[in-house]
Amino acid sequence: MTTRYITTSIVNKGKSFGTNKLSRRIYLACEAGAINCKVSILSENQRLDHVAGIEYGDASLWWIIASASGIGWALQCPAGTTIRIPTNPDEIYNIV
Repeated sequence: MTTRYITTSIVNKGKSFGTNKLSRRIYLACEAGAINCKVSILSENQRLDHVAGIEYGDASLWWIIASASGIGWALQCPAGTTIRIPTNPDEIYNIV
């Protein structure tokens, strides 16, 4: 399982890495088009955990959207913020 906590290591296919590095990799992969994303603009009172709950069925995956969008680790962003939503969170494992 992938986690958003920096102090927690992630092990995938024998590789261990911190999520701070993962966040940067997700962002760069989205920039390069290596991860399929759709673009959305946040509306008033919409938070990243709400978007993740709708898109992935799991609100705790909000950090994937934050990483892909390059907006840091905030659940709340101002209305009008453009975000990138990876269409398949499993693609993240392909970039590590």
